[in-house]
Amino acid sequence: MARPDKAAAVAEIVEQFNESAGAVLTEYRGLTVKQLQDLRRALGQNANYAVVKNTLTQLAAKEAGVEGFDDLLTGPTAIAFINGDVVEAAKGLRDFAKANPALVIKGGYVDGASMDAKEIAKLADLESREVLLGKLAGAMLASLSQAVYLLNAPLAQAARIVGALEAKAQQDPSILAGGAGAPAAAAEEAPAEEAPAEEPAEAEAAADDAAETEAPAAEAEVAEDAPAE
Repeated sequence: MARPDKAAAVAEIVEQFNESAGAVLTEYRGLTVKQLQDLRRALGQNANYAVVKNTLTQLAAKEAGVEGFDDLLTGPTAIAFINGDVVEAAKGLRDFAKANPALVIKGGYVDGASMDAKEIAKLADLESREVLLGKLAGAMLASLSQAVYLLNAPLAQAARIVGALEAKAQQDPSILAGGAGAPAAAAEEAPAEEAPAEEPAEAEAAADDAAETEAPAAEAEVAEDAPAE
């Protein structure tokens, strides 16, 4: 490859490193052209899978500030430059490698940090960005609804109290003037309590006492009116 062509190829790899969210380095030895096409279709918009030359990739990695690739650039090499969801791209590579053992994931460079094959596998086990954002949004909405409930509860109670006062004021306008309501009419007052009736046993005892008191007096009057013998 002529020097201008090498420079152009290095510049192209550098651009892909800079514009990608991450890059996963693989060895594709033993994969057919059809299998490589299937892999590219499986990755879709999440990654651009490109076959690269090791020497040029090494130069491009240094220029782009990508570390950890020097020891991995051996054998037939291809890089998945991730343009979409990093987790989804890692899942696609992992699933394809399970179905096609000829694809070997060597490592990667994601979010400014180098990752080995095990770390790429752990990344593939994570939930997608959409799922994680959905769960986060759900948690935030739940917390927000709880906060709204706590803030609105006193207001709702106040509204009920105001409504009750308005209804009472319509029936008795004196409440608005600070009064306790119009006094009840005298005619509407409860009748005075009558003296409780005596119990039957007490009434009989009182009658007996009165009879005993009146009897001696009557006998005395009879004695005075009787003629002397």
